[in-house]
Amino acid sequence: MLTAFALYILVIIGAGALGLYPLKRSNRQKHWPAVVIAAASVIALAYLAWSYRGISRDIVSELANWQLPFASLRAGIDPLSAFFMLPLLILAASCAFYGFRYFGSHAVDRSHWLFYSLLVSGMVMVLLARNAVLFILAWEIMSLSSFLLVIHDKKNADAMRAGWTYFVAAHVGTAFLLAMFFLLSLSAGSFDFSAWTGSQFSAGQADTVFLLALIAFGLKAGFMPFHVWLPLAHPAAPSHVSALMSGIMIKMGLYGLLRVLTYLTPFHAWWGMLLIVLGGISGLLGVLFASGQKDIKRLLAYSSVENIGIILMGLGLGITGAAYGSSTIAFFGFAGGLLHIVNHALFKGLLFLGAGAVIRQTGSGAIDRLGGLLKKMPRTGLMFFVGSAAICGLPLFNGFISELFIYVAAISGAVQPAPPLLALASMAMIAMLALIGGLALACFASVFGIVFLGMPRREMPQGAGEVPASMSWSMGLLAALCLAIGLGGLAVFPFVTRPALLFSGPAVAASRELVSLTLTISAILGGTGLAAALGAGWLMLLKRKRKAAPHVPTWDCGYAQPGPTMQYTASSFVSPIVKHFHLPLQAQETFQGDRELFPTTKWAFHSAVEDWPLTRIFAPLLRSLDRGFTLFHWFQSGKSGQYVFYIALTVFGLIIWKFFL
Repeated sequence: MLTAFALYILVIIGAGALGLYPLKRSNRQKHWPAVVIAAASVIALAYLAWSYRGISRDIVSELANWQLPFASLRAGIDPLSAFFMLPLLILAASCAFYGFRYFGSHAVDRSHWLFYSLLVSGMVMVLLARNAVLFILAWEIMSLSSFLLVIHDKKNADAMRAGWTYFVAAHVGTAFLLAMFFLLSLSAGSFDFSAWTGSQFSAGQADTVFLLALIAFGLKAGFMPFHVWLPLAHPAAPSHVSALMSGIMIKMGLYGLLRVLTYLTPFHAWWGMLLIVLGGISGLLGVLFASGQKDIKRLLAYSSVENIGIILMGLGLGITGAAYGSSTIAFFGFAGGLLHIVNHALFKGLLFLGAGAVIRQTGSGAIDRLGGLLKKMPRTGLMFFVGSAAICGLPLFNGFISELFIYVAAISGAVQPAPPLLALASMAMIAMLALIGGLALACFASVFGIVFLGMPRREMPQGAGEVPASMSWSMGLLAALCLAIGLGGLAVFPFVTRPALLFSGPAVAASRELVSLTLTISAILGGTGLAAALGAGWLMLLKRKRKAAPHVPTWDCGYAQPGPTMQYTASSFVSPIVKHFHLPLQAQETFQGDRELFPTTKWAFHSAVEDWPLTRIFAPLLRSLDRGFTLFHWFQSGKSGQYVFYIALTVFGLIIWKFFL
């Protein structure tokens, strides 16, 4: 198994390197590495799915000998690693195949597919690493390759700013990661993960490790308040890279946090409470910020913050349930959170690919400049609708079943005999999940309706139509999986059970009965939704076969010639939500023109939702740090003699520390 994945890494890196081949080729030939990467990922996925049930423990082996200090090339796979590997391979294949035709006739850097393959291989090695030094090396490969993919358009100032913001955030996280691994290895006496299993950490040590892990991995996962890089980087990257980053790369942060939790048993209840609070804040602010966006990819980026918040709430409730000895709450919390990780990877990947198709064909991602695209891009519109329904958690689609499990965990915490704090947190979670779900429905009804329905708000580019077949097939695969999981929960859920049991402990009989009941309810609601959809489609077909009704002008409030400007905009559709939540959103509105009944000047109105954690907290903090560090510019003078003096001073200090301290 491990040898197979080591071979897979070598294959995709080699495939990516084909993009650097110097001979002149047509533009399509330059992207053949994408097809090789997709094929290798499909083969690896089939092999993993076939052998998944046989992975019941952590299978660790040393792949090779190397002389790196404190490190060994130790790799392993257990139910948690294998579970995260499944969506990684699915997205790696679908995004690579999508990218084969995404660039069209536009030139792209020859190194693009090399960086893409390094990103995929880095994530695979993060999941397989069983040594702290190897984990950090894989983590850096993942971070640096994704940074280079974000700044693919070096002439775009916004893309460069987004890339460097992500670079700084990633390496601040790496600093906390180093501190966390140093503390763990100092307590256990080894950098190998196997030495940490069963180690006895004091309460203070465990709390410190958890907080360091939360910051280190939170900066990668992108939940509040560590989300500042995410809405900048995702819109700047090519759409298939955005799909891979949002779908699975940010989940590496959640994997890292869960991996560390396997070494910190027993759990402390306040850890779970903290995750619930952070998840609730991320979920609510994420969907509110998404509702106020006018760029489709930026909207999807904030939506990722929302869904990471939902996952955090599920995991937090699972930790709290385990700390209080409730296996039912723990199991449903972890199972719902883990399943939502996979579901979010699928429908968010689908939505980013759909957004990329829109941008490719229309040349714009500005929501207010689009409209009526369902007639020109019916396949893309249908796929985007499936992704929108799934992310809203509607029955029939995969987002419903994972959120249902988190609801069941919260309801169990509220109705079962439990400590008052757990019951209060569970009831608050139920209300928060319902609020987030309603706001998400309004947000995606807005973006789908404005982009795909109605009339075009501007003239479309010449020849704008449906995307090439390879891009449609990639979106179709993810849409089919969203439907398959939503309808086939009974077949899919065993994949979630074993990683969930790593944290919740053995499931009791009551938990198994409740799982069956939950899956049955999901199947009934999904079947009802499918029947309703088929019935509506049948009625529409019957209506089309009948004699066409005469077209007559509609009453239009006295306007003689209705135009595209009379349609709802992204701002006007969600205006009631923005006004109701004006305090957390800090929305800004600007009017130009007089307010008379018959104005004599042209009116102009502009509204924007400000990401105040970025503009009012992190940006001033970074500017202050920049001013402070300028005081130390003399330390790096460029004079070699000064640097030799630093080396000598360091050696002298180490000698004193060795012999006298």
